[in-house]
Amino acid sequence: MFIKALRWEECVAFLSRHRVGRLAASKDNWAYIVPIHYAFVDDRFYSFSLAGQKIEWMRENPRVCIEVDEFSEHRCWESVVARGLYQELPDNDQWHDERMRAWGLLQKHNDWWEPGALKPRPEEREIRSDTIFFRVTVQDLTGRKALGDQWRAGAP
Repeated sequence: MFIKALRWEECVAFLSRHRVGRLAASKDNWAYIVPIHYAFVDDRFYSFSLAGQKIEWMRENPRVCIEVDEFSEHRCWESVVARGLYQELPDNDQWHDERMRAWGLLQKHNDWWEPGALKPRPEEREIRSDTIFFRVTVQDLTGRKALGDQWRAGAP
C-alpha cells in the first residue's frame, strides 16, 4: 500500500465532490462527533441543525473539525480533515444573503435536511424546532490517499 499526502487543491476538490462528513466539536476536554450533510464552496462548509448538544458546544468553542472519507476496492481510500471556525447564520438582515446562500447550496439535493432535521424524540425532553444554518470557514486542510493494491500493479 502506498499513501500520499494531498495538496490543498486536491483536498478542496475532494470535499466539493462529497456531501456527508463528520463534524467534531469539543468542550471541557470531551469530544463530540456527529454526521452532517454539507455543501462546500469557497473554503467554507455550509450546513444546518436543530438546537442541541452540537450547537451548544460549537457556540461555546467555535473551533471545530470536519472529516470526510471515501473507501473503494483494493484497499484504496481517501480522507480529508478540515479544521475551522463555526459561525451561525442567524435569520436577520445582516446575515440574510449568507443564510440564503447556505439554503440554496444545500437544497440542491433532495435529502439535504437529513440528519440535521431529525432528532430522537424521548418523551421526557422538549425539542426545539428552530433551524440553525451555519458555516465553518476552513483554517487548515490535510488529506491522505491510499493507493492500495493498485500501486503494486503499477496503476496511477
